[in-house]
Order: sequence, then structure tokens, then C-alpha cells
Amino acid sequence: MAQVKIVTDSTAMLLPDEIKKFDIKIIPLTITIDDVTYQDGITISPVEFMDKMAASKNLPQTSQPALGVFTEIYEPLVADGSSVISIHLTKGLSGSVDAARQAAMMVDGDVTVIDSDLIDRSLGMVVLAAAEKAATGATRDEVLAEINAVKAKTEQYVLMSKLDNLVAGGRLSKTAGLLAGMLNIRIGAHVVKGNINVETKGRGVKSTKAYLRKIIEILQAAPNGVRAIGISTAGIPDKREALGEQLRKLFPGVEIILQQTTPVVATHTGDDAIGFSYRLN
Repeated sequence: MAQVKIVTDSTAMLLPDEIKKFDIKIIPLTITIDDVTYQDGITISPVEFMDKMAASKNLPQTSQPALGVFTEIYEPLVADGSSVISIHLTKGLSGSVDAARQAAMMVDGDVTVIDSDLIDRSLGMVVLAAAEKAATGATRDEVLAEINAVKAKTEQYVLMSKLDNLVAGGRLSKTAGLLAGMLNIRIGAHVVKGNINVETKGRGVKSTKAYLRKIIEILQAAPNGVRAIGISTAGIPDKREALGEQLRKLFPGVEIILQQTTPVVATHTGDDAIGFSYRLN
């Protein structure tokens, strides 16, 4: 019987049980560290990546999967007449969604590719919503409508304490990076329509705490409440757990997932960074 099948990439930060429950197919991005290439989540874990990045001579490089990786996933999924919806991280950080679209055109079947405009657990929240809808027997158009509805209620924020990787990756000038380091400048950013918009720049830990308070206040003011929260960090497991404990007290009964972030995010943010995702009801 024809149905809708869901595909995403390794930056969605889905839990193993979630992947298994909904039979979601995961396409790994690749990471190259000092001329050695790894597959995200297959040959390197997020924790292992942080150790290797700290010891690397050069900034790690991330890249989208080859077209053949996508077609190898798509072809058997559409073979029985099913539709495929392939949901990926924002093209602002990776060319994966463009590669997926090219691959979809090469497949003899119904494949719809979606740029989520998100990354990390916020992408995962949209993917899970799509998978849950598909599991009810919904049509492709019904699943696509659910994706749009959930995207409108899902947000992603990023807090960065060290800007070295932004400088090394060419996203911040060396002069600005040097000044930021000298002044202990920290950045708070909001992912809006796939773009990482810097909303605040401040000195020290107080700046980070103030930005986190702003996000929490948005959640507390949500008229219909909060469905899920995801906290992903680059390193700093103790801070991640402490923030998680704070959120559990503030939002009892809300699903809160704490994880080490994907290597793709950590490459851009460097260590001591926090990704804050949420989905509203």
C-alpha cells in the first residue's frame, strides 16, 4: 500500500528510539578533520568530534552527501509507489537540501524535498511531526501541511561564547574576532528563515544568562504552552545538565531533550556553545 515515508539528515539530532519507531531514514553529512573524512553519526559521534576538533591542526570541514547517497535511499522507498518527503537543515549552513533536490529529479518516483530553515533538534521536531502524521496514514499533502504548521511554531536559538571558529571559517573578520576575544564578547542569535541573525552581543557570562532569560520568557508567555524543548551544546555537558534541570522546574511535563550537538553545528560555533530549540503547542 502506498504511504508517505520520511527522510532527513544527521543534523536532526533524533534519538535512536525515535528513528526506529517511525522508520525514519537518516542521510549522514560528512566531516573532514586534518584530511580524514568521517560520516556524521556513523564513523564519528558528536562527543568524539569535539575531542578531535580540539586536537586538529585546522578547522574541520563539513560537506553535503554525494547525490548517490540520496538516490540510494530514495529509490527503494519509492519502489512500492510510496511518496517520500525529505526534510533537511537550512541551506544557510549546508548545500544538502540542494543536493537532495538534484537527487530527487534522478529518481523515478514521488520525492518532495523540504528546506526546514532549521538545524539540530528544531529540525528534528519538524521531522518527528511529519513522521507522526505519516504514521496515521495521512496523504503527502496532509503531511506537508503538518510540516508547515509545525515549522511556524518551532524556533532555534544559538548562544556562542568563543568566536574562533567563525573567524577560521570566514564568517567573522580576524579583527572583529580578536576584539571579541579580548573583550570576552558572547553572541546570542536567532535562526530566522534559515538565516542566523545575531540579536545580542555582550561581555561575559551575564550576557549569555540574559539572552537565555529572554528565550525562557518567550516560552512562559506562550498562550498555548510549550510542546517540546531541545538543548544541544558543543561540549560543556555540566552546563547543559544544569540548564536542563532549570527548564524542568520551569516547564514540568514538557519533553526536554539534552544532547551534544551535531559536528556540523559545532564546527561553526566552536566549543562552549548552546543550541536552544523549542516547539510550541
